[in-house]
Amino acid sequence: MEWFCGGKLPLLVVCGPTASGKTKVGAELAARLSGEVISADSMQIYRGLEILSAAPTEEEMCGVPHHLIRIFDPGREFSVAEYTRLAGKTAREIISRGKLPVVVGGTGLYIDSFIDNISFDGTVSDGSVRKHLEELAAEKGAAFMMSMLKERDPEAAERLHENNVVRVVRALEMYEITGRTFRENMERSRMKSSPYEVCMIGLTFEDRADLYDRVNRRVDIMAENGIVEEARKVYLSGNIGTSAQAIGFKELIPYFEGQCSLDECLEKIKLVSRHYAKRQLTWFRRDARISWINQTKNEHFDKIIEKCLNIVAKSEIMCYNKK
Repeated sequence: MEWFCGGKLPLLVVCGPTASGKTKVGAELAARLSGEVISADSMQIYRGLEILSAAPTEEEMCGVPHHLIRIFDPGREFSVAEYTRLAGKTAREIISRGKLPVVVGGTGLYIDSFIDNISFDGTVSDGSVRKHLEELAAEKGAAFMMSMLKERDPEAAERLHENNVVRVVRALEMYEITGRTFRENMERSRMKSSPYEVCMIGLTFEDRADLYDRVNRRVDIMAENGIVEEARKVYLSGNIGTSAQAIGFKELIPYFEGQCSLDECLEKIKLVSRHYAKRQLTWFRRDARISWINQTKNEHFDKIIEKCLNIVAKSEIMCYNKK
């Protein structure tokens, strides 16, 4: 099976909330469809956060090349604009090898910005505005900044956690400069056509309780695999940057500082992760292009893959495949 560049560039996207099984499904689909995986996870980009970000192990990669994973140190700032550029470059390289790019992840902003060819130019960035907002955040705190965002851009506030101060400041900066919400700015950027032909598959669970059970179990497994030691190492290094927003890192800081017990912090990670899964679903549900697979608790993996392959077979990207 070989994929080639026709009028547009074919992409398969596997998205959905945390703990929905995207990593395993994405790797298996890439293996069966002669593809390579492009991660769409804002934290897997960093080295040293393998457990915190649930980055795929070598075994989970199923022998399939994975890109945009573990390429920067934790202290390096990383933006959606940079992701869009790197993902586009990587996709073109994959297609040049006759392979199919398979985008796998749960960072909806990264996925949308990439596949819709969103442009991020200087008109939505101003150093003085950002500096003022960052100083305000340092003085007033995260809750105050979130209240500002709720007034100016309620939709952006809904999808962001108030502790993600970097993203909150960025959304406020865009509003202050343009007078438009984040989504309005994205819609204006979509006026430039996308070079991609996309097939999108969304994974979730028929019963929301099953998804939340998986989220809770994942945190328990992370604890067994060394999430505390990994987070402590990053914390003590002081070299944090954007990676400080990783769920599980900031929730463990009270434990490192002797303010809470480990069990309390792990329960907080579970709660925050469940809330994040809900926000992810809210984001992705708005996209009518996504074909959803609502898994059941004990559904066999091969059955899920079969459903995915049926979706791909009926999609426009098959026009770019030659055997």
